Amino acid sequence: MPWYNGNYPASYKNQPIKIRDKATEIANAMLEEGIEEGVAIATGLKKAREYFDETEGGDDTEKPG
Repeated sequence: MPWYNGNYPASYKNQPIKIRDKATEIANAMLEEGIEEGVAIATGLKKAREYFDETEGGDDTEKPG
């Protein structure tokens, strides 16, 4: 089930906005490739965190409102 318009996996809801959005983008791409939903959710979050650690030095202070 792809996620969009504020409909995120429960494990993404308390993540900083930029991480949540990137994780959703990654997980949706994985779903399109036929990856299992649980794996896509976990991998999307992990890869999003890695992406921002590499590009911004880990500053993820922007929290959802």
